[in-house]
Parts: sequence; structure tokens; C-alpha cells
Amino acid sequence: MSAGVADIVADVVVVGAGPGGIAAATRAAESGRRTVVLDEGAEMGGNIWRHRAGDGVPTQARKWMARFARSGAMVLNGASVVDARATSGGDGFLVTAERASLACRVHGRALVLATGSRERFIPFPGWTLPGVHGVGGAQALLKAGLSFAGKRVVIAGTGPLLLPVAATLAGAGARVVLVAEQAPARAVVGFAVGLLTRPESLLQGARYRAGFFGTPYRTGLWVSEARGTERLEAVTVTDGRTTREIVCDVLCAAHGLIPNVELPRLLQCEVANGAVVVDNHQQTSRPGVYCAGEATGIGGAELAIVEGELAGLSAAGSATDVELLRHRLRPLRRMAARMEHAFAPRAELRDIVTPDTIVCRCEDVRLRSIESGWNARQAKLYTRAGMGPCQGRVCGASLEFLFGWHADTVRLPSEPALLSTILAGTADESADSLHQGA
Repeated sequence: MSAGVADIVADVVVVGAGPGGIAAATRAAESGRRTVVLDEGAEMGGNIWRHRAGDGVPTQARKWMARFARSGAMVLNGASVVDARATSGGDGFLVTAERASLACRVHGRALVLATGSRERFIPFPGWTLPGVHGVGGAQALLKAGLSFAGKRVVIAGTGPLLLPVAATLAGAGARVVLVAEQAPARAVVGFAVGLLTRPESLLQGARYRAGFFGTPYRTGLWVSEARGTERLEAVTVTDGRTTREIVCDVLCAAHGLIPNVELPRLLQCEVANGAVVVDNHQQTSRPGVYCAGEATGIGGAELAIVEGELAGLSAAGSATDVELLRHRLRPLRRMAARMEHAFAPRAELRDIVTPDTIVCRCEDVRLRSIESGWNARQAKLYTRAGMGPCQGRVCGASLEFLFGWHADTVRLPSEPALLSTILAGTADESADSLHQGA
């Protein structure tokens, strides 16, 4: 251990402690490998299994939490990974994280990336007003203790996440006045019909709908404007032909989820269609680096768990249950593909962005400042779009949707960090940087 730097040696290093990361670490540790998990959350579970203080662990998570605890895997909570690189000898990887303002270096022979996903925000006039949240963001705020009791809430966007969030907010005392799904009715019905082979998923959706039974759920409807002086006062919704205004205190709006691929890209793993490419062992294009969960494509907790199990076993060099897990993956991935197709953001969402609409909220960049003929790098150089605190995590996907740009380069650090942490990760000359030209 160097002064102010913790050094840990493991066989398998897992980044992310959501469902996929927990499953990966559990199976690797059960296979007899020294396993360390790094996660920036205060508690394990990721966004999907996060729960309010005083509430029980979600039912689906209990089995895996208990199994992880018995496995012998080690978890470092509150650890933000800022760098990952292969060692020059080719015998493993060095992962650098910041934990409680101190640097932590974890050396491992194999690396499993379970970096999850984040919400996709498509700008519209007024989306930066206080009172406008992401859909999953509102759920996270509720779990963290924020009260929505008595608030008039509109939930808008796309995807199955709208249902549980509406049910959760209604159960917490919010007055959910409308749930607006931008996908057309035929797409939503088609997706539901495809779930007939998975009655448990249909039943779960029905339970969520019952949780806000008195609230209208409308398809083919989206928010075109949010209005207010100092904070949100009303929203305008449209079906592309007519509009109407709804008075509300809170708007929860986001258009699905997108994979977090910054760390895989930093390691030069192949990314296609916004997701990490993996083989039948969940191995990326980078030997020794595996990926599981939402980073390989949005598909929900069950898919993330199965991918995590397979990644953990593969990273540990175990063939136990591999064929069984691959068999379980096939229908889950088909369902994920149907979901992506059904809830794809419609082209009309581009039309609601006016020249005065802010498209990069960190740097206060408006649409009129950006020329469609540019690429992401030019927009960054000329307007600073993507150079703020979020480092393009919000505006990057928005601008990609609006202009069709590909993501710009990824550079060290992958998360905001102290200079001392960055230097700790680069001081070891046995680590071979992969970042030039990443």
C-alpha cells in the first residue's frame, strides 16, 4: 500500500453492483476466485434494486444479495472508477477508483464491466425548469427520501419504466394526473402480445397499472413544452395533430435508457449501436474483459442477471451451467429486441426542439448555436456542448438523436476525480495505457 493509496489484488474485478454485477461477482467467487466489486453507490443493488431507507430489499434482490454475502466476494461501495487499463505484461488489468477522496487500485486477471445504463433525455422547450425530472430520476429521488405527496405529476416518455414509476409515485401520495407514452398504440399492444409466453411479466404490468388505475394512460402522446416562471407550472402535450395544456407541479420525462459505455470504450472494447459487443461467453473484443447487463443492451434485471452469471463464470474460467445460461438468454434477448423496437423514440420528437431550446444544460448551449453539418467534435470545440460536469452523458445522447452524430472520444478520467487519484492510477509503469486515440 502506497501512502494514501490502497492496493488490492484479485482474480476477478467487477465494476458495478447492480443485478448483473452482483450475479457476476457471486458466480466468480463461488468458483473459487478472489473477487472484488467496485460500485459508486452507498449500497449494493444499482438503480433498479435501490430502496428507501427503512424499506425492505426488493423481493427479486433478496436471493442474490444473500447468495453474494455467502460467496466470499468483496465489495467496495462508494468507489467511483476513473480508469481501467491492461498491464504491460498482458497478465491482467489495473482498475483505479476514488473512494472517500482516496485512491484505490485493484489489480485483477479478468475484468467484468457491469456499468448499467442511464436515462435518455430529448430536449423540449422548458425541460430545464425546476420541477422537471427524469422518470427513473424521480423514482431515485423518492427512494432517497424526497416526498411527492400531494404533488400533481405528469409522467411522459417511453418504455415499460413509466408503469412502475407511476405506480410508485401514486403509492407515495402523488396525484398522478397523466401517463403519456409516445409510442403508438399498435406498438405497445404488439409488445404486450409478445409477452403472452411470459405471463409473469404481463401480470407484473397489470399490477403496476392497477397502482394508478384512476389515472389516464395514453399512447401516441408526448410533451411538447413545459411552462412556468420560476418553476414548472404546466405542460403542453400533443399527439402531432392537437395539443392541450395540463397544470402540474412535477413532470417526469425521459425517453428510455441507454447503455453506459464510457469505461468499455476507454478499454477499446467494440461498441455497436450504442452497446458493448460480446461473444457467447460475454467476452468483449478485448480479451479478458467481459461485459454484462444494460451495457450490452437494455433488457431489464432478469436479462442482466443471466448475462452476469455467464460473465462471472467465464471470467473465472468455469464451464458450470454455461449451456443452461445460454439457453435462458435467447428468449430474454428476443424480448429485449422487441422492447427496443416498440419503444423507439419517434421522429416527431425532433420537431418540438425550437432554436431557443437548451440542448446542453451544463454549458447553456441552445439549438440555434449548433449547425447540423457539424460533427460532435466540432460542436464541442465551437460551443462547449458536452464539456460540462456531465461530460456529455446527458447532451451526448440528445445530440445524437437530433443530428445522428456518433459519440466523441472518451478520455481519462471516466468520472470526475481528484488529480491525486488520476496520478495514482498512471504512476505504475507496469500499466500499459490504452487510451491514446480511444
